[in-house]
Amino acid sequence: MLTKSSTQTEEMVCFTDACYEGKVSVNSRIKLKDFDTGWAQNEKFQFLGKGKLKEMAKTMLEQNRRELAKAQELLYANNTYALLVILQGMDAAGKDGIIKHVMCGANPQGCQVTSFKQPSIKELEHNFLWRQVVALPEKGMIGIFNRSYYEEVLIVKVHRNLLEDQNLPERKYDSKFWKNRYEDIANFEQHLVRNGTVILKFFLHISKDEQKKRFVERLNNHDKYWKFSDNDIKERDYWDDYMKAYEDMINNTSTKWAPWCIIPADYKWLARSIVADIITTSIMSLGIKFPIVSEQKIKAIEEAKRKIKVLSGHR
Repeated sequence: MLTKSSTQTEEMVCFTDACYEGKVSVNSRIKLKDFDTGWAQNEKFQFLGKGKLKEMAKTMLEQNRRELAKAQELLYANNTYALLVILQGMDAAGKDGIIKHVMCGANPQGCQVTSFKQPSIKELEHNFLWRQVVALPEKGMIGIFNRSYYEEVLIVKVHRNLLEDQNLPERKYDSKFWKNRYEDIANFEQHLVRNGTVILKFFLHISKDEQKKRFVERLNNHDKYWKFSDNDIKERDYWDDYMKAYEDMINNTSTKWAPWCIIPADYKWLARSIVADIITTSIMSLGIKFPIVSEQKIKAIEEAKRKIKVLSGHR
C-alpha cells in the first residue's frame, strides 16, 4: 500500500486545505461568485505570497507526478478499481493543460483520454449517457473525460434548441425535466461507484477577464490558431447563463459518492497542482495493495531464476 511521500513539507499541506475548501458538500447551495478564481485562496496562501506559492506549486506538481506513476501501477496491478476524472469548465479554462501537465508522468497504457465534442447522428439516436458509457475506463485504468455527460445539463440548457435533435418523448423542458436529468446522472454515478469506479469531478473555475486574456493570446499566436473557434467568442455572450447552469449542475449533482471540486483556474500552475494532488491522494487512499503471489507462482519464479542462471553459465 502506498502513502504520500514523507518529503512533503508542512507548508505544502496548504494545497490539501485548498482542495477541501473547494469540495462541494452534499445538499449545499453554492454561488460561484463566492469562489475566488485567483491564487489568494485562503490566509495561508496570502501569507506565503504569490511568488512563494508558485514555487511550491511547481515542486508539488513534480512530486505528485512521480507519486501518480507509482499509484497508477498499483491501481493497474490490483485491478479492483477504475478511476474516472471528469473535467468541466468554460472554453480556455485549462482542461487540455491539466491533461498534458498532470498526466504526463502516467503510463499511457493505463490511461485513456476521451474528448466529447458535438454528438454525432448515431450518438443522438441513443440516450444522453450512451456515448460516455462506452468510453468508461476498465478496472485498473484511469479514464479522463474532457467534457462529459454534464454537457447535457450545460450547453443544452443554455441552448435548449439543441434538445430537439435528441427526439425526446418529453418536449417540455421545465424544472422537472432538468431535475430528472440531474437524478439520472447522480444515479448513474452511484452505480459506477458501487461497482468500483472512483469518480473525481473538477470544475475549472476561470474568470471572464482571464478567459478574454487567453483568447487574445491565442489570436496573437500563430501556433495557437488551431485552438480558436468562432463559437468561443459567441459563447461569451452567454456567460451569465453558463454560470447559472454550472451552479445548478454542481448543486444538484455533488453527492457523497461523487462530489464536485471547484478549482481556481485563473493561474494554471495552481490549478494543475491542486488537481494532481487530489488525483494522487484519491488513489492512495483506496488502501489497495499489489496482488499476493501464490506459492505455485513463487515456485515457478524460482525455477525460472534457476534456468536463467544455468543458461548464463553456458555463455
